[in-house]
Amino acid sequence: MTSPQTLDDADRRLVALWAADCAERVLPLFEAEAPNDDRARDGIERTRAYGRGELDAAGEIKRRFDAGRSAQSVKSPAAVAAARAAGQASGVAHMGAHALGAAAYAAKAASLAAADAERGRSDEVRWQLEHMTPDVRSALADLPLLGEDPSGQLGKGLLASGVLAVTIREIQAELSP
Repeated sequence: MTSPQTLDDADRRLVALWAADCAERVLPLFEAEAPNDDRARDGIERTRAYGRGELDAAGEIKRRFDAGRSAQSVKSPAAVAAARAAGQASGVAHMGAHALGAAAYAAKAASLAAADAERGRSDEVRWQLEHMTPDVRSALADLPLLGEDPSGQLGKGLLASGVLAVTIREIQAELSP
């Protein structure tokens, strides 16, 4: 049985493009610390290629952890969060809920890099919401609310606490009709 967090392939492709945009906004935080590690950038580029229909889900599912592993090559919390945003974006081919993970980690990276952490986070979330197409909004609205379904990213794992959970709940509240 498929998890409601998966979304169908067409919707995963839509949200993949948005997730890649979210992750790319904070990529400079990672690249400033690890300029020779191209795994995060490659993950974002592959996410976009998947979103455009140039790559298939099966191949991307096999490679989905590559971008996230780049977090091991940096030390600052902002750079780690930026790498994790790329990793979450890379996972969208596997499960659509990873798009919200990409957005949440991007907002966390922005908050960690800002002089005013909450303003950095809220400005990033505002940008993310403004850059959703109606189709992306609709696809993301089909996901279960954070904590309602234990069978994926929106269950009781890493995304369900702290600033990541605050961010996801904020985004999901904006998706409600």
